[in-house]
Amino acid sequence: MSHVFKDRPRLLARVRRIKGQTEAIERALDGGGDCMDVLQLVASVRGAINGLMAELVEGHVGHHIVEAADDDARRQGADELIQILRTYMK
Repeated sequence: MSHVFKDRPRLLARVRRIKGQTEAIERALDGGGDCMDVLQLVASVRGAINGLMAELVEGHVGHHIVEAADDDARRQGADELIQILRTYMK
């Protein structure tokens, strides 16, 4: 997954923002935060995770399917993507 390493600083920044968001949920729950505030925080984290997943999928498709060296590599990239999307959507 060399494309992940190329985008590593940007992806890590996204993950760190998500980490901050999840810590905000923990603080809200620990401090007895308002129900709507906690729900909004959870919704925000879900959106951030979905955005990260979309970016990673886009990179995978571009690198392992569109730019694949041959049909076997393209098929493997597609199979991997299908497998992970099935897991993600459960």
